Amino acid sequence: VREWWGGLFKGLVEAGVAGVWNDMNEPAVFGRGTFPNDVRHNFDGYRGSHRKAHNVYGMQMVRATYEGLKKLFQKKRPFTITRAAYAGTQRYASVWTGDNVATWEHLRLGALQLQRLSMSGMPFCGTDIGGFSGEPDAELFTRWIQFGVFSPFMRAHSAGDTAEREPWSFGREYEALNRKFIELRYKLLPYIYSVFWEHTKYGFPILRPITMVEQRLDSNIQREEEFCFGDKILVSPVLHPGQQSKMVYLPAGEWYDYWDDRLLKGGREHEVVTPIDKMPIFIKAGTVLPEYPVMQYVNEKKIDSLKLVVYHTSKEANSYLYEDHGDTFAYEQQIYLEKKFVVKGTANGLNINQYEEGLHSEKYDTYDLHLVALPFKVKEVKVDDTPVSAESDARGRYILKVPKDFRNIQISG
Repeated sequence: VREWWGGLFKGLVEAGVAGVWNDMNEPAVFGRGTFPNDVRHNFDGYRGSHRKAHNVYGMQMVRATYEGLKKLFQKKRPFTITRAAYAGTQRYASVWTGDNVATWEHLRLGALQLQRLSMSGMPFCGTDIGGFSGEPDAELFTRWIQFGVFSPFMRAHSAGDTAEREPWSFGREYEALNRKFIELRYKLLPYIYSVFWEHTKYGFPILRPITMVEQRLDSNIQREEEFCFGDKILVSPVLHPGQQSKMVYLPAGEWYDYWDDRLLKGGREHEVVTPIDKMPIFIKAGTVLPEYPVMQYVNEKKIDSLKLVVYHTSKEANSYLYEDHGDTFAYEQQIYLEKKFVVKGTANGLNINQYEEGLHSEKYDTYDLHLVALPFKVKEVKVDDTPVSAESDARGRYILKVPKDFRNIQISG
């Protein structure tokens, strides 16, 4: 049956459909909820009732969809979404939290649900941004967009009988705000893709509650509004109307405010201002954060030089960048690149080493390094023992261009 179902997508694939959404696949039955319990299922030869099959039905349906699309696409990865799921569904589909409501309560609930889904082995998860039913006002929609940037699955969606709620539907002021954060999502795509790789290889959740990041403190069990996206970015969505500031807990260590490069000590709470154009975002000290230029869709622009934002640390820190074709299975034949950056800083110097593994070839030739919060004035830069010049920008960051295959960078003050 699964093979038959998977073959039904042939016409859609030939017409150019790139992904499939299995909705209401509990299965839903209008007027009664789902199938009667005495409906029989084959269960791969182990027959049973719907009482037994109900929870696994949706997973097997999207499994059939995924396997059918994989066969039809041949070399391309399928993209699927499912509403109903069961343990193991993460192998076949992304999920979302179902039909929510356009309220601040459901925004808060969504932030908690995604953390719990991630910890439960369902990493590719999201919410209906703005709420499926009901009508969000401009502030709620924008705050939900901000949270969506740091959801593994980012999507705005609503019922057909609701008012228009595109990013430009709430006036020019909010259109500009929504654009700012959607563009941030596109800028962070190389980091996001690397976090997905880290989950695939090591099993670490994409969204990480504070209680996972810092397990030694029992008090962190109660912290629900802050979470890490990967291990380098911590965010705290604004979840209440009119909120102009909030207390944000940062785990032990040092963290930089994404918006102004301000250094903050971890292991304590900080009061953070939250005007409508900002959401608390913090970067762990020692991070090498890859960024793409702003795009309107993936691969819109050719990247000649990849931007790497390097945050100073007084210790040693590792960061990873993963790259491959993006939509094929060539990585199974080692056609990928795993890049490891080791950053070690002192009061008057910064050392960066790069290590690579894999057979993929990047399309860019250089890195544009942006060095954040160096506690010294740069006097000398050597890239693999070759002197290189560095310039500073209006934010006080030092910028230098280096070959993509460098092995060592030494920066001295």
